[in-house]
Amino acid sequence: MSVTDLPGAKAGKAATVDAEEARRARRRRVEQTARYVLPLLVMVLAIWLWDRIVVWNDIPHFILPGPSRVWASLTGDWNLLWDSALLTGRITLMALAIAVVGGAGLAILFNQSRMVELSLYPYAVILQVTPVVSIAPLIFIYVESKTVGMLMCAWIVAFFPVLSSTTLGLNSVDHNLRDLFRIYGATRWQRLWMLQLPSALPYFLGGLKIAGGLSLIGAVVAELVAGTGGVGTGLAFRIQEAGYRLNIARMFAALAIVAAMGVFIFAALSLLSHMLLRRWHESAIKREH
Repeated sequence: MSVTDLPGAKAGKAATVDAEEARRARRRRVEQTARYVLPLLVMVLAIWLWDRIVVWNDIPHFILPGPSRVWASLTGDWNLLWDSALLTGRITLMALAIAVVGGAGLAILFNQSRMVELSLYPYAVILQVTPVVSIAPLIFIYVESKTVGMLMCAWIVAFFPVLSSTTLGLNSVDHNLRDLFRIYGATRWQRLWMLQLPSALPYFLGGLKIAGGLSLIGAVVAELVAGTGGVGTGLAFRIQEAGYRLNIARMFAALAIVAAMGVFIFAALSLLSHMLLRRWHESAIKREH
């Protein structure tokens, strides 16, 4: 009989395992709590410092309003700001949907035809690296509908992350699996549907999360440019209008709504990514540490 087979040794080993499991469970609870508590503490501290800086330095409200004045503007002007947020959110979501369809569709086309990729991909890169602020005035000159113009501006910013990420995912399939499909006589479309698209899904979702934030940025930039052309009810126009009137509290309130919209879009897309990947992909499967 070995030493490890003795009852005392087994009891000691079980006690060590139980203690290790308890430490892991305690660490998980601490991490779960810190995930929500720490950001809230940082936000509360930042708001408190903001308020103290305004009070201690006696800063006028038309230069830097305090948190209470911003909150009063947010609640008092809520109907006005909400209507503007609906327009900005609608343009953002529509541009994101078009970017998903166009970017993913073009990535599949690139994957199926190398000649098409070589012909069009450089122009997609050029369109991405050209600042949308410089393109937007030209778009609103040649496009009669301001809504369509804003959609085009937001789409230009948002579609490239989807295109590049999906293209990378489609081209990153394991060569052994690709050879296996070829050995068994799978058609091009069978390889695309059953192998390449599932393999590219994590890449696509990563690009989608980036595109969500960029579509909001594109919508805001488009509203700023289109505001002088008759479309002036979005959050970007409210920010610009508040600046002209030195209503800095409303400007901060509108900025807070824009930031909240960006956080909501990122959180929703992160949840979608988790739901689609949690059962099979390493990036979403929870592991014991």
